[in-house]
Amino acid sequence: MDLFQSADSNLIPLDGELFYYPSFFTREKSDFYFDELMKSIPWQHDEVMMFGKKIITKRKVAWYGDEGCSYTYSKILRVPISWNETLLEIKNQVEEKANANFNSCLLNLYHDGSESMAYHADDEPMLERNATIASVSFGAERRFLFRHNNFRENKIPVVETILSNGSLLLMQGEIQSIWKHALPASKKIITPRINLTFRKIVTVSR
Repeated sequence: MDLFQSADSNLIPLDGELFYYPSFFTREKSDFYFDELMKSIPWQHDEVMMFGKKIITKRKVAWYGDEGCSYTYSKILRVPISWNETLLEIKNQVEEKANANFNSCLLNLYHDGSESMAYHADDEPMLERNATIASVSFGAERRFLFRHNNFRENKIPVVETILSNGSLLLMQGEIQSIWKHALPASKKIITPRINLTFRKIVTVSR
């Protein structure tokens, strides 16, 4: 199923809401943001727990947000870095389009198509349930997949799109509870991609 449809329509067949804006930012602005984020973000290799062992990934990440918006995934605690001017500028534009407020952002740097993400959902307990998550992409185009939790039983097809440079993807409603998403690997992709996912943390520490 191709997501290149009107962004005013829900782009998944059932259970949740998905809206895609392939050119939310202009090419010029997207390239500017990509360069600014590459040089200004203190990128670090991600750490995940797999089979009881800590794994260091090739992918690099950074966690930004309001004070107290720490985030735990894969049993690793991330303490937020204070927003910089570029991220605040992007966040303000995304919030206006999404009609939502975000207090945190996970940034991912994929150096090429060999770096990927398996199927998962952004449904950690500290995130506001069924709140909007906004995903912004800069750099290389990458395939992005959505798979319903009951895809086998109900024969629900995988939903697929190409996340383009400057695109905005809004995930809303029950989509994190009922669908999982993935970024598959590709040997054809030889350039980097930066992804920003703006979120709402509700368990805030002081």
